[in-house]
Amino acid sequence: MIVKMFKRPMVGLGVAALCLTVSAPVSADVNAVLKNYADIAHAGYEDSLSTAQTLRDAIAALVAGPSVETLAAARGAWLAARVPYQQTEVYRFGNKAVDDWEGKVNAWPLDEGLIDYVDRGAYGETSEENRLYAANVVANAKLTVAGKPVDATQISKRLLADTLHEAEEVEANVATGYHAIEFLLWGQDLNGTGPGAGNRPHTDFDANNCTGGNCDRRVAYLLAATDLLIDDLRDIVKAWAPGGDARKAVVGAGENGLIAIVTGMGSLSYGELAGERMKLGLLLHDPEEEHDCFSDNTHNSHYYDAKGIRNVYFGRYNRTDGRVVQGASLADLLKAKSPKLHTEMVAKLDGTMAAMTALVQAAEDGEAYDQMLGEGNEQGNARVQRAIDALVAQTKTIEKAVSALGLKSVAFEGSDSLDNPKAVFQ
Repeated sequence: MIVKMFKRPMVGLGVAALCLTVSAPVSADVNAVLKNYADIAHAGYEDSLSTAQTLRDAIAALVAGPSVETLAAARGAWLAARVPYQQTEVYRFGNKAVDDWEGKVNAWPLDEGLIDYVDRGAYGETSEENRLYAANVVANAKLTVAGKPVDATQISKRLLADTLHEAEEVEANVATGYHAIEFLLWGQDLNGTGPGAGNRPHTDFDANNCTGGNCDRRVAYLLAATDLLIDDLRDIVKAWAPGGDARKAVVGAGENGLIAIVTGMGSLSYGELAGERMKLGLLLHDPEEEHDCFSDNTHNSHYYDAKGIRNVYFGRYNRTDGRVVQGASLADLLKAKSPKLHTEMVAKLDGTMAAMTALVQAAEDGEAYDQMLGEGNEQGNARVQRAIDALVAQTKTIEKAVSALGLKSVAFEGSDSLDNPKAVFQ
């Protein structure tokens, strides 16, 4: 089966292309809303940075003393680092600074054979789309990339970022970010739609009792990838700090700033989360299409994406240290324009969170997200579909908010998985 995926501006959710000019745009307290929106972004990325630094400490402990316990602690730190980061994804699409940067840290899915050993029986030897499909940088100090020899003797941040990431213009060549680190910590999930996540042994990081071969290079890759993640997160924290480029593009931008907010909310709700991350995997019953596929953390990943949308609407974010960032919000503006529509929006956001909570609860009860996707799992499939339906319904209300606020030239990200499912199988 050849699967094609396309992303395009969303049409057909009731307002074609979402190009609307219904009434004069709201003006009261818009600057306060935009400032708070930027403050929440800054706080979320600061939390992402601090949890990544904690992850780096846990990985250092794993490297210093490889054991079942230190590997479990590093995995736990990775899971914790995903909580604040996923809540920032609502800042994509509407903010060019974020969308241009995001591919460094959260690109997926990835052809993991680029990075390290894989089960060739399950993974295969080659791919027509990717010449580096099974290059295995950990095992090979000499590579050929784009027809040129590459000395990979030293696995460095520069090698990962400048030479390997999206090498040969293939998006599946993901060499950096959360998911590269995830693969190194968990290894392949070879369970299909059955129970179980990746199960890499701690001895894969133990130079004195090495399994999997090349333990020294695997450690070097893991450390370099984590250090690079920290560098990239520092950059985005700076971009949202006072005087930063991302903040300056929004604060004081008036209607354009509000457009950035609703574009992020609508695009993440519809094309990205409901479509590419959820409906596609459900159509194909394919566990390779789950977002955190090595760790079986996808239920949490989706939950915190949805929570990020809610955070932005209400102008409130709970930081990892217990502090709360809150202030003027889109909810305030919409309530002033249309209390009835605000009430509808709250209900739709609540419905989405209830559906996402059901995914989390099922996973905590022993049915991982990849199992829910399995063909023939009617209850699991229905649970995922309910979350998709809630996101689509939520997006329709975001459309109404665009109209009520008098915004124009708004286009949400689309997905063939929702808009033209037949194209997925062509």
